[in-house]
Amino acid sequence: MLRWPVVLFDLDGTLANSIDLVVASYTHAFASVTGAPTNAETAKRWIGETLRTTFGREAPGHTDELEEAYRNYYAERLDAIHGYPGMTRLLKSLRDAGAITGVVTAKRRETALVTMRQAGVEGLIDLVGAMEDTSAHKPDPAPLLAAASKLGVEPADCVYIGDAVHDVQAAHAAGMEVIAVTWGAGVTSDLMAADIVCDDAKALTQALFAPG
Repeated sequence: MLRWPVVLFDLDGTLANSIDLVVASYTHAFASVTGAPTNAETAKRWIGETLRTTFGREAPGHTDELEEAYRNYYAERLDAIHGYPGMTRLLKSLRDAGAITGVVTAKRRETALVTMRQAGVEGLIDLVGAMEDTSAHKPDPAPLLAAASKLGVEPADCVYIGDAVHDVQAAHAAGMEVIAVTWGAGVTSDLMAADIVCDDAKALTQALFAPG
């Protein structure tokens, strides 16, 4: 039995094992445009923000160049993206149980769809909420509230699953419960504010389905 009728997912680090490519794309962009080094652990903390937010804060005046360098590097290395063990099976179980599912990501829609395809989850998600859908982005609740509105459901009927502190903050601000997963980019200690923390797909499945 489903604990929540609507299950929303973050993409990078939650459904898509794309963290290494995202960090490499940040590293390439800064090296090629500004010559500045990028610390991998710092870059992981940017994941979940829009690129414009990150680049506008870290290198004002170079946002457009950095975005272009990042996107070109990412697009040329899509084969580096994979799914996480057990997540395709989980999505199929949710579909069979009648759950409504969605992805809510700070990626542009085109990039999100390609990333989902590489992760093996294309066709298993009912809604894709992308960067273009709102003017405010995580940790602001706007993207999650927009997804609930498009699906015609109340935020309280939704659970959001993500790997970063931005996901936890956005979900709580939207009035949704949140499950944090530890296999992505987030620092585990930052995720403890989530309602539930899961270390693998089996634990996540148990969290989403009530016993009995």
